[in-house]
Amino acid sequence: MQALWLENQALEMRELPVPVPVDGQALIIMSLAGICSTDLELVRGYYPYSGIPGHEFVGQVVSSPSDASWEGKRVVGEINIACGDCEMCQAGVPRHCMHRKTLGIREWHGVFAEYLVLPLSNLHLVPETIPDEIAVFTEPTAAACEILEQIEIRPRDKLGIIGAGRLGQLLAQVLNTTGCDLSVIIRHQKQKELLTRQNIRSQTIDEIHSAKYDVIVEATGSSEGLLLAKELIRPRGKIVLKSTYKGEICLDLSPFVVDEITLIGSRCGSFQPALQLLSAGRVNPLPLIETVYPLDQAVQAFKHAAQPGVFKILIKPFV
Repeated sequence: MQALWLENQALEMRELPVPVPVDGQALIIMSLAGICSTDLELVRGYYPYSGIPGHEFVGQVVSSPSDASWEGKRVVGEINIACGDCEMCQAGVPRHCMHRKTLGIREWHGVFAEYLVLPLSNLHLVPETIPDEIAVFTEPTAAACEILEQIEIRPRDKLGIIGAGRLGQLLAQVLNTTGCDLSVIIRHQKQKELLTRQNIRSQTIDEIHSAKYDVIVEATGSSEGLLLAKELIRPRGKIVLKSTYKGEICLDLSPFVVDEITLIGSRCGSFQPALQLLSAGRVNPLPLIETVYPLDQAVQAFKHAAQPGVFKILIKPFV
């Protein structure tokens, strides 16, 4: 099969054997996959991963040795492969398994290939009402929904999102469903235009005048975003971190203590709430799609995705 291979921060196309599922797993033919910021950070050296990258996908189950009822089903898949036995798994939090592998990120080949393998426990059926071009956004939409599991957001809350890129746009749509007083801090006109389509307010840094927020979501991927969040949060407010940063950040923690600010890390989320929002049309990711590349042009697709201001680049086996 054709596959995109990452090693020593370099990408190349390779011909690899089709993976073979064991009991409890499914072989999936990839229909559509998305490049996200984490994939780009892996290429920049965020984590020393070698293998097939990618974790956002929709596909169809080809074979399932232990449960043939999955065969032919259209699915998306959660990215954390849990051991099932550790303390976190037994506590019902497999996303934080102490021995987890991560699709396309850590010790498990990802989705930028013709086929992939995942445990059946990771799979979710895609409703017929959701086309592939929307279903491929399930994983990042679930990551946005995770915030709603972590904190209560009330209609009277003043909430700001710093960063209006790939994830920031989805965060804005998901959090806007709470009815809160939402504003997204943008840098580019295109970001503003996409948010305006969803009737979401946006502003530049220069347009902010001594605003203080109850909740700030930091999604810039830059340490400067965290510093700005500190400036904009009110005492006893909450800062939700959606960015992963390469290397260390020098941060004065004293103001966080004095102002009693809560820092909340936020990573993966549950797929069912995301699928419900996508199915109901309450989140519409279609305007975020820039273009679709065939799998054999995946290296070029990554170069395109890495350009400033580019939103979602998708990859499929055949275009």
